[in-house]
Amino acid sequence: MSGDARSREDDNGASSDRTLPGDEKDHNPRSQQNADGGEKGDQSESPKPVGFWDSSLKQVRASVFKNWLLTVTILCAFILCVLSLYWAVLFNVEPNLTKLPVFVVSFETEPNALVGPMVTEMTEGIVKADKMPHLGYISLPPAQYNHDPMRVRDAIYEQAAYAAIIVNSNATQMLRQAVEQGNSSYDPLGAMQMVYVTARDEDSYYNYILPQLTMLQTQITSSFGGMWTKMVLSNTSIPRTNLEAAPQALSPAIGFSTFDLRPFVPPVTTPAVTIGLIYLIIIAFFSFGFFMPIHMKFMQPGHPALNFNQLIIWRWLSTLIAYFLMSLAYSLVSLAFQIHFSKQSAPHTVVADDANAYGKGSFPVYWMINFVGMASLGLPCENMAMIVGQPWTALWLIFWVISNVATSFYSLDTSPGFFRWGYAWPLHNIVEASRTVVFDVHSKIGLNFGVLFVWIAISTVLFPFCCYFMRWKTMREQKKS
Repeated sequence: MSGDARSREDDNGASSDRTLPGDEKDHNPRSQQNADGGEKGDQSESPKPVGFWDSSLKQVRASVFKNWLLTVTILCAFILCVLSLYWAVLFNVEPNLTKLPVFVVSFETEPNALVGPMVTEMTEGIVKADKMPHLGYISLPPAQYNHDPMRVRDAIYEQAAYAAIIVNSNATQMLRQAVEQGNSSYDPLGAMQMVYVTARDEDSYYNYILPQLTMLQTQITSSFGGMWTKMVLSNTSIPRTNLEAAPQALSPAIGFSTFDLRPFVPPVTTPAVTIGLIYLIIIAFFSFGFFMPIHMKFMQPGHPALNFNQLIIWRWLSTLIAYFLMSLAYSLVSLAFQIHFSKQSAPHTVVADDANAYGKGSFPVYWMINFVGMASLGLPCENMAMIVGQPWTALWLIFWVISNVATSFYSLDTSPGFFRWGYAWPLHNIVEASRTVVFDVHSKIGLNFGVLFVWIAISTVLFPFCCYFMRWKTMREQKKS
């Protein structure tokens, strides 16, 4: 054993003696690694930066200019086409005020009546003259409403017109008696009624309708007051004491009792039925970017991939469930700020500023409107995001917001006829249904839900095709890379 060990030591010593000084560097792994590393580092070193107009960037510069110009052209065309929708919906509003009907109904049937004929003649004269913007005044016979002013109110509630001017029966006779008898209890506001529903469309009422009606009231009372004062003062048989006892019978003589059947109150309801609904679109749109990475974990390596058809079903179901929960959170914001959702519905002909359409069931209905509305707004966003991809989805969001806002927050009755498609747009129907629940206005909720479900159905049918298209587009890009 000792002899064999000595023999191995001699061999090792001989081998070490044969090692040359230059060979030590070649056989040193660390030195070899440093040498290779230094050589590779020199080979992979990137070129030094050059100036913008360097000749080596000629082709790159031309490509950048071309793509920049193309992108700017597309964006400018998009701005001109899509943003014009928002401006166009308010184009020619004043000439189109005649499309806002206002009923004028005089219940004075006496042959010697003064108030009713004067109001009718004045409104008809405004329409015939057509010299300045005016509402669409329509004179109707009292027999059409069975000589019942309450039926006129009901017609306004049912949105047959935007407002009604009612001359009460015996208005002239009551005024004559007040002057002849010195009736101190005479109320000029009992002569006429002005009926409307601001909760139907507060923007149109406050900006266009009410200013026009206020101006008309002033014209009627001032014209009649001048005529009536001359008639009374020229009648020497009326004792002066009567005029002193009932001065209101001389001036203003007549006036309007105003009935806003469903006023737009309180102000905190504004987000719930107008601008706040934009966030349904935005939340639904951005949820695609949040959830897509989660869905794609089923297709990542490291485990068997999920069947693609089942992935489509999962994506659709999980998206709707997400809308269901997010719409609840959105609805709870309105509840947290004390918007009423538990008041009882009120009769159509009385003024009610705290009525809800469905009593204590109003909040669940409001939630379902937001849920179905978010689905009708969000599923098209899902489909478009899969088809056009980034960065073009941003343009889709702008178009989707503007087209819905323009046809929902402004009256389509005063907009150009081009915008009639707005009645079929999702947000228009969400706004109408929300107003029904919150303010107890005339209900079209069946039609509103029907339109929203049609949007969901169409988007659902297209959803699998969009998923397959996105997969095909992704696979093609991977092959190119």
